[in-house]
Formats: sequence, structure tokens, C-alpha cells
Amino acid sequence: MNMLDDIPEPKKLMDLLQILASLNIVLCPKDEWLRYHSYVPEWDKNISMAKIDNGAGDHLFILFAPQGILMKGFDHESELSPHARDEFEIWPGIYEEVPIALSHLLEDEAIEKEDVTFCIWRETKDFVWRMGTVEIPEGEEDGSSFLLGTIHETAEDFVDFAEGYFEMSLPLDIVKKIYEGAPITTEMIRMLNHDCDADKVLQELESLRLL
Repeated sequence: MNMLDDIPEPKKLMDLLQILASLNIVLCPKDEWLRYHSYVPEWDKNISMAKIDNGAGDHLFILFAPQGILMKGFDHESELSPHARDEFEIWPGIYEEVPIALSHLLEDEAIEKEDVTFCIWRETKDFVWRMGTVEIPEGEEDGSSFLLGTIHETAEDFVDFAEGYFEMSLPLDIVKKIYEGAPITTEMIRMLNHDCDADKVLQELESLRLL
């Protein structure tokens, strides 16, 4: 099966990324740089941005704009990385087919355009996710399956992830409620992370409109 077929539809994708960002705020309220998933609803005019950062040099930016959605990923161990090439060049084909309507999103310095091993997009008028024509050497990976796999689609997957990354054992029933769309309450925050200031966490969630 084509890896692109496994990417959630745009609305579900945005919902999942907001859920993941919310849970990261609850579990890691003080050290923002340690959060694996984050979400900025007003990153730029009419543009929201989700970021996945594993702290080990790999990241995935997902930009939601009126023209569509653009994903830019970087696996620092991939042979497609510019850092693995003598001339520090972006691997051929990654950006060449990105629609003009979305390509301008790459120009913001925060997106780190040059650090890339794959790019995926979907224009608003489109019905499928797309990638450029990229010839990946046999036995190599571009990091897309790995990084897209960190968009945990079920509560069970997130609980497993949190146990490994945050070293926290979470109540599955509470995480399930959040995945089902239940508003996050101070009581739920305390049950997920009894060491945090639940009121402050709630304030941050409200400021980012993640409730």
C-alpha cells in the first residue's frame, strides 16, 4: 500500500495534531523544548502550524493554509539529507513539484527549508496526498514512514508512546476521552500529571485554543 494512503484526511489530521499537542502540554508543562508534538493556531496570517520534534535531530513541520496543507520532514540519518551530500544540496525531486500555491510556505526561516528529506502536500481542491518524484537509493529511507508514524492515531498508541518518551504511565480511559473530543478539565489534567499546576496548564490550552 502507498504510504500516502495512510495519512489521515485533513480535518482528522488537524484534530489529531491538536490532541497530541494538548497532551504534550499536560505532560510537559514547563519545558516546552522537550515537547514532542506542538501546535500553533496562528503561526502566520491564516496559517496554523504543527511540529513534531523528537529532540534527536529529526522533525516534521505541518502547515495548514487556505491553499492546502504542506508537510516538510527531516530524518537526520537519511542518506537523502543535504548533510550527507558533498555539495550540501537538497535531494533532487523533493521540492520541484510542490505547487506554487504552497511553495511559498517553505520560505519562512523557521521552517528550515534546507533541512529536508521528504515533502508531502495536498491542495485544498485535491483529494489525495502527493509527493514529488524522488529516486531513493535501494535500502535507504527518507524518514517519511518513521515521522508520520509519530502522529499517533489512537489513545492506545499515545499511551505506549508516553510511557517510553515521558516515562509516564497514563490512565487509558482519560486519554480515550480526549481522543474522542471531550474537553480537557483540571481534574483530567491532574489525573494525567499530578505534579503539574493544572490551572496554568488549562490557561495555556485556552490561550492556544486547544480545548
